[in-house]
Amino acid sequence: MDKNDYRPRIVDKKLKTLLSVFGGVLITGPKWCGKSWTASSQAESEIFIDIEENKKKAILMPDVVLEGNNPRLIDEWQYAPLLWDAARRKIDEKHQPGMFLFTGSAVPPKDAPSHTGTGRFAKMRMRSLSLYETGDSSGKVSLTSLFDDEDFEPCMSEMDYMKALCLVCAGGWPAAFWVPEEHASLIAREYMNMVVNEDINRVDGIKRDPALVALFARSLARNSATSVKATSIKADIVEREGGDITEQTVRTYYEALKKLFVIEEQDAWAPSLRSRNRIRTTPKRHFTDPSLAAAVLGATPKILSDDIKTAGFLFESLCFRDLSIYMDALDGAVFHYHDYDELEVDTILQLPDGRWAAAEVKLGTFEFDAAAENLRKLKKKLAKETVPPSFLAIVTASGGAAYKRDDGVYVVPLDCLKY
Repeated sequence: MDKNDYRPRIVDKKLKTLLSVFGGVLITGPKWCGKSWTASSQAESEIFIDIEENKKKAILMPDVVLEGNNPRLIDEWQYAPLLWDAARRKIDEKHQPGMFLFTGSAVPPKDAPSHTGTGRFAKMRMRSLSLYETGDSSGKVSLTSLFDDEDFEPCMSEMDYMKALCLVCAGGWPAAFWVPEEHASLIAREYMNMVVNEDINRVDGIKRDPALVALFARSLARNSATSVKATSIKADIVEREGGDITEQTVRTYYEALKKLFVIEEQDAWAPSLRSRNRIRTTPKRHFTDPSLAAAVLGATPKILSDDIKTAGFLFESLCFRDLSIYMDALDGAVFHYHDYDELEVDTILQLPDGRWAAAEVKLGTFEFDAAAENLRKLKKKLAKETVPPSFLAIVTASGGAAYKRDDGVYVVPLDCLKY
């Protein structure tokens, strides 16, 4: 990896800060999302543990493997979990910040001996590239500015329905910078082939039937951006795919894919601990990049254009990915809202200081009025429970421009957003 070719990421600033404070930083996230490249850009030495010879050395001589100029990158450390405790001891001995950079695309087995690393290691999550990082978003609408109630200037969008579906299927993989645009979707397809046939067995040493894993992945993809439960996935596989699977197997497959960072959860938001509204707590399920869901479904932009329901869910996952990246840069988080009165809002953005905003994700302009009404309903319902929202917005692929409606709700195409 040539540092001169490195393409800046939003997490770069956060990583630099963490290295100045903690002895080590653990970077997690899906494979191929750029963890090693980002870590290497700030490392002074490196070793790759997924190389068999290095793995053997790490198992036999972890302290020797950790020797090198700091920060030292230990890539795919989960192949030799003993490195974690060895690094923690070295940090305790030297009391220096910025000693180690650990990266991993899978959670180590539960039986791997390790200290939590509290006080020694900071943890940082990486995802695939956002539209702002790939250059597909102008970044003319800043979440920071919206939260700070700064002057808003309308701007034009280049996104439309078909372009949004192309971005869903292509995904945000760094490798796509070096391949023709029409072949970008092959990256996600090969990714999921490896997950189904190899990676899911390695994560916990349990051999699984690839055909059944593929059925599970397809069912989960059809239910992207929903709070689907194991019982529903089991029924979907049995009735729609003709497969035979138990709820327990569904749960174990789901946990394995979480450990591989293939799946990410969007937690439910409660406005206050003493909320008078009964809140549903089930998270929404997303593939970490919407292209993975499209790949297992065999979906192309043309196919999705004929299936607006599935297209809408996958576009919501694309928005969740980008908003999660942007909110991470602000030390915030992305939630969803669903109460027992069946009031649902796709996205709640919350900052550490308690400020929050609500957004609905909509592909088409014909949904804007209903989405705005839903957002205003939430604001009114929570008026006595929490501070007012900093802003209300509709994040979309349509409309041709970012603007503020007469009712105060912003319309923001995804290709205009940044953190």
